[in-house]
Amino acid sequence: MAITRDEVAHLARLSRIALTDAELDHLAPQLDQIITAVAQVQEVAAEGIPPTSHATGLVNVYRDDEPRPCLTPADALSQAPAVEQQRFRVPRILAEE
Repeated sequence: MAITRDEVAHLARLSRIALTDAELDHLAPQLDQIITAVAQVQEVAAEGIPPTSHATGLVNVYRDDEPRPCLTPADALSQAPAVEQQRFRVPRILAEE
């Protein structure tokens, strides 16, 4: 079953895509190849194979969310190149109006 130039033109009209004659002539064989490839994939014997969404099983790779000790504000600011009002001082990136 080959897709014709007229069918491509019809699809383009339905999609509201303006295609030139040259584009229609170029796209028709390409779409035909795509449809043929999809048809070949559908012919694969898949009986007895359960449908899957992933090639491997999914496993949660996140660690448990448990509280742990962290830096105090003083420790965090102690290595900062510039501090202002107990905050990291950074260069201004927005001009004030």
